[in-house]
Amino acid sequence: MINDLFTLSGHVALVTGGSKGLGKAIARLYAEAGADIAICSRSEEELKQAAIEISDGLDIRCEYRVTDMTIRAEVDALAEWALQSFGKVDVLVNNAGSNEPQALVDTTDESWDRIVELDLTSCMRLARSVAPNMIEQGWGRIIHMSSILGLTSIADRGVYSSTKAALIGMARAHAMELGPHGITVNCIAPGPIMTDLPMHFFSDERKKKIAAAAALEKWGDPIDVAGPALMLASEAGRYITGAVIVVDGGVICRAFE
Repeated sequence: MINDLFTLSGHVALVTGGSKGLGKAIARLYAEAGADIAICSRSEEELKQAAIEISDGLDIRCEYRVTDMTIRAEVDALAEWALQSFGKVDVLVNNAGSNEPQALVDTTDESWDRIVELDLTSCMRLARSVAPNMIEQGWGRIIHMSSILGLTSIADRGVYSSTKAALIGMARAHAMELGPHGITVNCIAPGPIMTDLPMHFFSDERKKKIAAAAALEKWGDPIDVAGPALMLASEAGRYITGAVIVVDGGVICRAFE
């Protein structure tokens, strides 16, 4: 039964931001579960290497497309490419995203528009593009990468938190719309995971404080998010929809000290 629950054999997964970090870890685990993989990012060099690592030793297909998710025409072209190249998209993981910390009084229109476009609008556009295929086949999985900062926040993260909270609301609305067609829509809300984004923004001292704030007293690894992503993509998660799976080592358990 366990093999039947967690297999993705015969499925196609599109993972944005799949050249490194969470996206690559999720894509590799999906590939190990038998899925064919489509990935995208802005760097062809990173994508080429990631495709080799994702498919290494596996009898699966992994293709990539260079895409700037802040450009709507490129997002639409990505969906069209995936559907034409693979014939379908069974699992969509909207993982690509970024963060530009700014206080409210310093928030520029340009920064707001860029992060909203990348972290929210691109997710809607991809979901909108692949949903008809999923509806037609009566099966699909849409997973948005939210954040614990969509459930709580810290100073200077107003734009980022806004988009990550909006993903949760969008997922719940779409879960209601698409549920009758056998499609689940969920969010994963990672906490402190060791990827380029937080490693770039935080000082060593800040990283230590964040680790200490977690109930498990450490940062997580990308594979810690890939596991729940596999559950949501497979039959193991078939009765989970409109949900937010928090993967934060217990950070938001803490009220204060």
